[in-house]
Amino acid sequence: MTNDLYYRERILEHWQNPQNFGVISDADLVIDQVNPLCGDEVTFYFKINSGKIKDVAFSGSGCAISIASASILSENIRNKKVSTLCRITGEDVLKLLGGPVAPARLKCAFLALEVIRRINGNS
Repeated sequence: MTNDLYYRERILEHWQNPQNFGVISDADLVIDQVNPLCGDEVTFYFKINSGKIKDVAFSGSGCAISIASASILSENIRNKKVSTLCRITGEDVLKLLGGPVAPARLKCAFLALEVIRRINGNS
């Protein structure tokens, strides 16, 4: 399987079957983020215990790349220390997605990352 095919399949799988999609009604922290360029929007819900992300969920709407990115990042941050989340880079997100995206789609790919970067200031 070529990298490009893997990338497309990974994005489509997470878009069609997003992991952790939903709401945590008793969340410790809720962060909304909107991409004003295209209207993609995401809300993340976090349960934090002893400085770690114990549970995470997200809701929202957007293109395949933004939903896939939120799904993949939500899986990736569970059980991680809040203090380490600031180390996640855009390059990390692209690796998790399976490859590069077009420059015009970077804001879509990084929408969930913008939420993750806001956790430390809100927790």
